[in-house]
Amino acid sequence: MTESTQHSALLHVPVTIFASVMGLAGLGLAWRKANAVLGFPVEVSQVVLVIAALVFLAAMLTYGLKLIRFPQAVIAEFNHPIRAAFFSTFPIGMLLLAAGLHPFAPAPAFAMWAVAAVLQVVLTIRLIVRWMVHKQEITHVNPAWFIPIVGNIIVPILGARLGQTEISWFFLSVGMLFWLPLLTIILYRLMFHDALPPRLMPTLFILLPPPAIGYVSYVGLTGTVDPFAQVLVNGALFLTLVLLAKAKSFTGLPFAVSWWAFTFPLDAVALAAIEHSHFLPSGLWPLAGMIVLAMASLTVIVVSLRTVLAIAKGTLFLPE
Repeated sequence: MTESTQHSALLHVPVTIFASVMGLAGLGLAWRKANAVLGFPVEVSQVVLVIAALVFLAAMLTYGLKLIRFPQAVIAEFNHPIRAAFFSTFPIGMLLLAAGLHPFAPAPAFAMWAVAAVLQVVLTIRLIVRWMVHKQEITHVNPAWFIPIVGNIIVPILGARLGQTEISWFFLSVGMLFWLPLLTIILYRLMFHDALPPRLMPTLFILLPPPAIGYVSYVGLTGTVDPFAQVLVNGALFLTLVLLAKAKSFTGLPFAVSWWAFTFPLDAVALAAIEHSHFLPSGLWPLAGMIVLAMASLTVIVVSLRTVLAIAKGTLFLPE
């Protein structure tokens, strides 16, 4: 391999680029919910979802070229103890875009949802089998391990509206079954071992989507807010407050693609809070939903601008 090839930007494009699709599409869905519940402008969600679709196509083209030119690099990434979990960002992006597309084109949305759901369960099984068969180092444990679990919990968001009730319950059950054990393992790693490296610090926000998206999917399937749903949405809000209390830990971090890990988790909490305010319109939840939505929107804007700037400077895709 020549020196120029070794330093090719394409070679160093990480699969985590699909997290940008999650951040944008999740924000679009949160704004759509804000339109339905709080009367916010629907045009915002439409614009953001279109941008998310364009970013998805660009990410597919870029990573597809990497797969063609540097297949061994993709295989190494797929087998990496940390990066392997990020491959689920691809089907998750598809699931979120399918939910965004559904009101306008139900048939293509269903097809996209079905393909993404199958891919998601295959990736989840592969990763769990790997965890069981191969000894895992505690230093490799990080909140990104939640990503495949979150993917399963996202499936029912559109699945319930498509009438795929049993399949949606299956995916939600898988997500809930593995969420709490993984939460225990990850908290143990964070509390009793060395701090996460700077590039992985943003992944702490991935603690938020399991309870937040779990609430949205669970309420979508049951049609009501019961005590379990209350635990999920309040738990998501509490974890958000915990991470906000750690704000100083995130200031000064060097910019990297991993910053997109800040975005979708905040989208998820905003979506859950706004959905909950539909059931409790007279409480503080509408205000909470608006505050978190504002935070999520600002975060997506900042990370998007930093990403575009890094691409322009040629500093986004560098060897680690």
